[in-house]
Amino acid sequence: MQSVSMTRLTKWTVGAALLALTAAGCSQAPESSGSGGSTETAAANTGAAADTAAAPAAAPSAAASAPAADNTETTDGTTLASFTGDAAKGKTAFATCSTCHAVEEGVNKIGPSLHAIIGRAAGTVAGYSYTPANKNSGITWTEEKLFQYLQNPQRVVPGTKMAFAGWSDAQKRADVIAYLKTI
Repeated sequence: MQSVSMTRLTKWTVGAALLALTAAGCSQAPESSGSGGSTETAAANTGAAADTAAAPAAAPSAAASAPAADNTETTDGTTLASFTGDAAKGKTAFATCSTCHAVEEGVNKIGPSLHAIIGRAAGTVAGYSYTPANKNSGITWTEEKLFQYLQNPQRVVPGTKMAFAGWSDAQKRADVIAYLKTI
């Protein structure tokens, strides 16, 4: 009898741990530029970020420092044109995003569907409840704007409810954008 109870407890513990890892994917901290190797492999294999932490809430005064809707400058000076995105690697990296976003048209999760995001105005997916900050941002999601946004979403759209803190790895951002272009 004790063996059956321990088996159930073990299954419950493993299930709870997997649920926690999945939920953490939406609240990851920006990765350091020197990360890679086994940390990235572990994150890709679990579909969750290896380095997670809650994203800081955007300060109300941050709106004044947000880049203009047509500005695509990143804080590290990188540009999308400097990278060649790999859609296969982007699909793997997108595992972090898939906790909150679907790529199928009309499928909203915690975040809106990213189907056909390139060229779409921010805050316009039917059936999704956007924050006023996102809905009124004036952004059209070009590849370059996504590249900037994925570095630090709260910088680009202060007040967004997206808890993802961003990717400092510019190649990873380029890869995810290459993947999104295939959708």
